[in-house]
Amino acid sequence: MNIDNAQLAAFAMVLREGSFEAAARRLNVTPSAISQRIKQLEERFGQVLLLRTAPCQATAAGKTLARFTEQLALLEAEMLSDVGAAGVTGSNPLRIPIVVNADSLDSWFLAVFDVTLKESISFDIRVEDQDHSAAMLREGTVMAAVSASPVSVQGCKVEPLGIMRYLAVAAPELAERYFLQGVNSFSLNHAPMLTFNRKDGLQQRFIDLFTADGVQPPIHYIPSAHGFVEVAKRGLGWGMMPEQFVSSALGTGELIEIAPGHHLDVPLFWHRWRLNSPALNALSEAAHVAAAGSLRAVSSHENRSGP
Repeated sequence: MNIDNAQLAAFAMVLREGSFEAAARRLNVTPSAISQRIKQLEERFGQVLLLRTAPCQATAAGKTLARFTEQLALLEAEMLSDVGAAGVTGSNPLRIPIVVNADSLDSWFLAVFDVTLKESISFDIRVEDQDHSAAMLREGTVMAAVSASPVSVQGCKVEPLGIMRYLAVAAPELAERYFLQGVNSFSLNHAPMLTFNRKDGLQQRFIDLFTADGVQPPIHYIPSAHGFVEVAKRGLGWGMMPEQFVSSALGTGELIEIAPGHHLDVPLFWHRWRLNSPALNALSEAAHVAAAGSLRAVSSHENRSGP
């Protein structure tokens, strides 16, 4: 079955931009032209590929097609660049969508861009919790991901990056008020707790080290990696933070560990499509170099938590 490239382009752009109107603007056509192309594509497949929601989302079949479309676009762009096709280089950069957890993006992952990559690469970086990012690979919306899962997604390969260590920290005055008698079910139930978002399970994993009781502390949701540290300094609550983020504040005494000797080690893995793509290969190499310069080595990881 031959698939029309214009229909594929319309389908992919609707998913990227979230609506028929936005896709039409990007492709310099009318919304009705986008609608017609999607309709023809769905008729060809004999099923609905796009949910007309806000934003538009792919159906199960649409997710499979989305992945194929992204792979085809990457390979086509690299081929045209390699052969020096007129009007391609520079005007149509290689698009590589990546999903990275916020803590990595605001720390070690930035060093990825210190490595010389092809100038024609256009990065599309999404932020998602490290325990959930692999789902975006399965859906075909990203080509690479930083994930806490060691399980390879179908059609992808996975490689270890290193260990991100999280420490339980708080401002001294908050620690003195709530944890003077130690970290236990009573103190954990009453001390205000910071959480990045509702997918963030690190604080609960730390609590589980000390009690099996179902504690219900006051919770502040702070969806900012650096904001998380700053509100902790201000005494709003305690939370699990990467050691890279808090080393300076621990040194000055602005923050202290509420349970010295206890921590959570989160192994991070690099997932990428199994494509022999020079751009994707270069990005993967840069990710490994950046991780090696900041994360703890995997060989030093004995268990995920402990003194």
